Amino acid sequence: MTITQLYYVLAVAEYKNFTLAAEKCFVTQPTLSMQIQKLEDELDILIFDRSKKPILLTEVGEKIVNQAKNIVNEAGRIKDIVDQQKGYIGGEFKVGIIPTVMPTLLPMFLNNFIKKYPKVNLIIEEQTTEDIIKKLKNGHLDCAIAATPLEEENLKEIVLYYEPFVAYVPSNHPSIDKKEIEISDLDLDKILLLQDGHCFRNGILNLCKNNKYIADSHFQLESGSFETLIKLADEGLGTTLLPYLHTLDLNDKNKEKLKPFKDPKPAREVSLIYPKNELKIHIINALRDTISGVVRGAIAFSDVEIISPKTK
Repeated sequence: MTITQLYYVLAVAEYKNFTLAAEKCFVTQPTLSMQIQKLEDELDILIFDRSKKPILLTEVGEKIVNQAKNIVNEAGRIKDIVDQQKGYIGGEFKVGIIPTVMPTLLPMFLNNFIKKYPKVNLIIEEQTTEDIIKKLKNGHLDCAIAATPLEEENLKEIVLYYEPFVAYVPSNHPSIDKKEIEISDLDLDKILLLQDGHCFRNGILNLCKNNKYIADSHFQLESGSFETLIKLADEGLGTTLLPYLHTLDLNDKNKEKLKPFKDPKPAREVSLIYPKNELKIHIINALRDTISGVVRGAIAFSDVEIISPKTK
């Protein structure tokens, strides 16, 4: 039995197809199939039911896959131990970031991180929270940045910052002259939302439901970007909520339409998320320290009410 054989088993279990699994492992399909067959012969069992389409795990195969995940992860720890002992911070490191955080946070820390840790090959992917959770659990991401708490088993969360929601109101809105507002000041029949799949959308829905001001049916205008939502609001079609960091780059005219909420300000919690096995924890810590260093000067709110990003 070898680590390579277990790695191939995990690939087939994930993709449910020998050909696709071989492509993902960068080997030929006969090579992958032969190694898995050798493992099955050695154990005198069948790991996969090949009569099914897509391929399924047998009952004992499911148990083997669960154990194989632990073994492959622990094997990866050996290189981590050696790297940490040598003080080496480098190699490939895959990070997933949700779309509502990527445009504002990434430019703030990326250049600093690359300069400080030039040996790290940082691969950054924009992903929804749902995809991030799947990829972290499957080992396709080393860590991620997303709105929390997610309360996912086998994942850890380190809070990076708290980011308040800020209202963006039309120029003819009754609250345009107020310095601070409350949820009750908004016309929640005309809230402009991001499309389904964005956790920021879920946060706004949860905020409004928590305050018992709105039902699902009232939300009708949706878009895929904050820029479009701002333009719709400028046309008088409704009000939208923006994450605080996104408001920093608005022009002066648009900033006049921003209305912060009274304390405690509704906010999202943005965290670094990674598997509990803590593979590459030295790089995760380096990323956390870099982000915390640059964000600290841009965003510092303490009296906030954290709004869940999960669908209720």
